[in-house]
Amino acid sequence: MISMGVLAFSKLHKEDPPGRYEVIMGLVGQILTQGHYQPKEINDAYSKEVFDKYLKSLDSEKKFFLKSDIKGLEAVSTHIDDELQGAPLDCFNAINAIIKQRVSEAASIYPELLSKPFDFTKDEKVVLDPDKIDYPDNLEERKEAWRKVLKYRTLEKLTELQDSRDKLKDKPNEKEKIKTDAELEAEARAKVKTVYDRYFDRLKNRQDDNERFSMFINAITTTMDPHTDFFPPAEKRAFEEQMAGKFFGIGAQLKEEDGKIKIASIVTGSASWKDGRLKANDAILKVAQGDKEPVDITGYAVEDAVKLIRGNKGSVVKLTVKSVDGTVKVIDITRDEVVLDDTFAKSAIINGQHKLGYIYLPEFYADFNDRNGARCAEDVAKEITKLKAENVEGIILDLRFNGGGSLQDVVQMAGLFIPEGPIVQVKSRSGDPMVLRDRDKSVQYGGPLAIMVNEYSASASEIMAAAMQDYKRAVIIGSNTFGKGTVQRMLNLDDFYSNKEIGALGAIKLTQQKFYRANGGSTQLKGVASDIQLPDPYYEVAERKDNDALAWDEIPKASFTPWYEPVPVDALKRNSEKRVAASEAFKMMNDNISTLKKMESQEAYSLNQQTYRAEQKTNNAALKRYDSVNDKVKELNISSLKTDLDRLSADSAKLARNRDWLKFRQKDIYLDEAVNVMNDLIALSYPKLQGKPANK
Repeated sequence: MISMGVLAFSKLHKEDPPGRYEVIMGLVGQILTQGHYQPKEINDAYSKEVFDKYLKSLDSEKKFFLKSDIKGLEAVSTHIDDELQGAPLDCFNAINAIIKQRVSEAASIYPELLSKPFDFTKDEKVVLDPDKIDYPDNLEERKEAWRKVLKYRTLEKLTELQDSRDKLKDKPNEKEKIKTDAELEAEARAKVKTVYDRYFDRLKNRQDDNERFSMFINAITTTMDPHTDFFPPAEKRAFEEQMAGKFFGIGAQLKEEDGKIKIASIVTGSASWKDGRLKANDAILKVAQGDKEPVDITGYAVEDAVKLIRGNKGSVVKLTVKSVDGTVKVIDITRDEVVLDDTFAKSAIINGQHKLGYIYLPEFYADFNDRNGARCAEDVAKEITKLKAENVEGIILDLRFNGGGSLQDVVQMAGLFIPEGPIVQVKSRSGDPMVLRDRDKSVQYGGPLAIMVNEYSASASEIMAAAMQDYKRAVIIGSNTFGKGTVQRMLNLDDFYSNKEIGALGAIKLTQQKFYRANGGSTQLKGVASDIQLPDPYYEVAERKDNDALAWDEIPKASFTPWYEPVPVDALKRNSEKRVAASEAFKMMNDNISTLKKMESQEAYSLNQQTYRAEQKTNNAALKRYDSVNDKVKELNISSLKTDLDRLSADSAKLARNRDWLKFRQKDIYLDEAVNVMNDLIALSYPKLQGKPANK
């Protein structure tokens, strides 16, 4: 329980009552220490961590601050713990003053550097990874750092423009449009300038003190753990709208990273989700309204990019996207409202060596405001009933990209596949772990079961996979899951301190509990290791990438009885490894992952155009091979259940979306291998079921 009856502003003079920033700091300090599941000691060392994180968020490329600035700020770098207890905001104020000055100075650097042609015949290199460079020693070094970055960005644009021009040379009617290299170089510099004009416009005019203060508070909260966040009032409203599922536009949640707008997540049921081409961590390079000229959004703020991407229902937006696999493509999406029906569990039949049921669950949803509303556990139970009526010989439950949701429902859902017993253990900051059990001794489905996961399977998905793995009830197929084994609760700061003169304060999403498997191990950080490990192109996106993530630990094992006929994991694994090793598609997948890792490990990039083109040619050739992976995958015979088609028959739009949903899975390399594993599982553990329904 968090007690906020009296705020600790002891270091503030009575004649100088706290302002909005001071009140937020005081509340955040107390909430973190009194309410967080596992609070770190907020001391000078913690302050220094926050200080470093905040500087990185303000100047991620080390192009603003000087070394002397950092050295001068060291005097206040250990003040943050005191400021959380009511001391004046010396650290924030000092950093805020300097970053505004340095941004203003840099705003005059880039126009000058871009006013003259660059010489791309010189053998120069630029290091773009901020972890591999230091802050500039002086103003001259800072200007040189800017020169190299601007030259590299111009080289990228120039190469694109030259490639477009070269395509016109074979078109007689387009010859008058052909420009010289000098003209294209000037055009490239102009385009880069436009990008940085927008970038600095945002920094100078839209990234105000309030936004920088919110960044400061988030540096404090996320140093406690990655999922404890501060939401200023406007973002709090946006978060609540997101949780309510009310979205318009294309349904892609965006984030700003390294000066680029990237896809943070795809809203289930949205236009982007139905289209299937946009993926998490894809970078949006340009946005076009229908057939109009695309706008380069490099350097845009998320809120500005959203304004371009959103629009009227039925209108088309075209996104130039650099995908996680390294390829660049134009994706056209018709804007639409999120259709909630598409967020629910749905099933299909896969016919092949065996007749298999396939259940796709995008999230562990639950309508807590309506007793008669949708619950995922009940819906999955209904899908199982329908599949059993179709006499399937096994079921595949797909939890890929499922970020979690209702704890109650995952416990109930796991109980559909086992007689009874503990599903997950939940531990608060104090007290013994609470064991959440399935108490229904009946088993709705007792036949062959597989669960598909990937690195984006998190929270409740991990609980489900872990429970079925601990009970040896199902074979888990995919990669290592995300590793989010914590529970958060939204706390409205206005509930703890109300002052009309100060205004709305925002909210804290606070980590208050931790999950543990039935076997006692936490799902935190380590996630769930799949029994059948498959190559995953979404590498290094999990919880373990964050240094502030809570540690893995374990508690005593809960008492439970494994499934009477344990899944023969070792035999299934051996068979799958042989298939994957012989698969040309999986070989191409592994080659692509290796290429991406090699590209990311590159420290310096050439500013010589000839060298740059040679490097790009090699990389593009390697990445292009990935586009043909699907050509190497056999097409699955997957179809909807007749009962579902009858229900959809009156709605042509839903029928079309259902066809697209099936088509997306027909050449799914991972689903294909899951089917192969299920065939093995039936042969090894359920030989009597060969050609018979698994209606246990």
